[in-house]
Amino acid sequence: MTKGVRGTRDFYPEDMRVRNWLFDRFHSAALSHGFEEYDAPVLETEELYTRKSGEEITQQLYNFEDKGGRKVALRPEMTPTLARMVMARSGALALPIKWYSIPQCWRYERTQRGRGREHYQWNVDIWGAEGVEADAELISVLVHFFSSVGLSSDDLVIRVSSRKVLEEVLGSLGISGEGFSQTCIVIDKMDKLPEDVIEAQLGELGLDSEAVFTIQSVLRITDLSDLEDALGQPSEAVSELMAIFSLIESYGISNWIEFDASVVRGLAYYTGPVFEVHDRAGDLRAVCGGGRYDRLIGTLGGKDLPATGFGFGDMVVMELLQKKGLVPEIPNGVQDIVFGKGPELREAAMRVASSIRSGGRSADLVLEDKRMKWVFRHAERVGAERLVMVMPEEWAKGTVKIKHLASGEESEVPFESL
Repeated sequence: MTKGVRGTRDFYPEDMRVRNWLFDRFHSAALSHGFEEYDAPVLETEELYTRKSGEEITQQLYNFEDKGGRKVALRPEMTPTLARMVMARSGALALPIKWYSIPQCWRYERTQRGRGREHYQWNVDIWGAEGVEADAELISVLVHFFSSVGLSSDDLVIRVSSRKVLEEVLGSLGISGEGFSQTCIVIDKMDKLPEDVIEAQLGELGLDSEAVFTIQSVLRITDLSDLEDALGQPSEAVSELMAIFSLIESYGISNWIEFDASVVRGLAYYTGPVFEVHDRAGDLRAVCGGGRYDRLIGTLGGKDLPATGFGFGDMVVMELLQKKGLVPEIPNGVQDIVFGKGPELREAAMRVASSIRSGGRSADLVLEDKRMKWVFRHAERVGAERLVMVMPEEWAKGTVKIKHLASGEESEVPFESL
């Protein structure tokens, strides 16, 4: 038995080095914008995800009864957990909250390119800020990250819209409440399913051909002026979007974003501005997505609190980085290889390795009697800086031989000075 569970991944040391490199850049982008890290259990009560019935995500839960008969689930996303945590300290947290996390999430769905049944998701959220300044700040975090890994606005586009656009359109057609949520789920699949399938699914929700045509016409709009004309009235959605684009200009990152009315996001809790990041070539699924969810806590039984955030999976962005040749070769980080010549010097080599480690350098001790040729190859393979050799003649004088592998220079150094 060598294969893991379908849809899951093993991370060998070389994979972990790359994953840590990616996560370090997630951390750096969030910390540079004043966010604090948090975490929570991977196991939650099933009810946290099923209170909003009808969403596709509820059909993808890894859920079961524990030995106490409680219905629990592995988290499929982090936002409901964050809402629970905020509710637990309602009134005690200083606002606004700027938090981030990189949790592992689980969904039982069909495995496909860029999507498994587990993934890591960088979540960045702001709670307690009503204005669109918070939404613009999140986009700045994203651009900071993309720039840090070598991606540019030539590679990616951040498509921005608002749930309120669709709310206004569907409201004019008499569609609201649960009908609105169900319609959003269908529309979110527009770039994944044929047009006739989308039309059929909208028809199943009770929308006639004229209503479907109206929705499709608005969702094809890519210019805010055209959207304002189409809505034909003072529009809160248009006002908010214009404000976001103005703020993005102040950040100096306007070349990264575009208006796209078809971006609605499938989850029911979104209430305002929403966005998705796509590769400009159109070869991959969305790199990440997010938006405003001001009423999420209310659905969980608490008092509503303004909130906005995004979820950023690790799989699609890694595929893009590999495609662009931007994933670095990362050595394992060992600085020194310590080698004792012969079994009689093994304890001396242990003393040398211990001394080096106490001084703050990492040292990989060769634990068995190996030939010098193997030791050199090992040092080269792990990318070590130095080879520290405990040799009979030198050790008798209280010294060790050090070879600097990049330059090839050798020196004899007193043990006490290591």
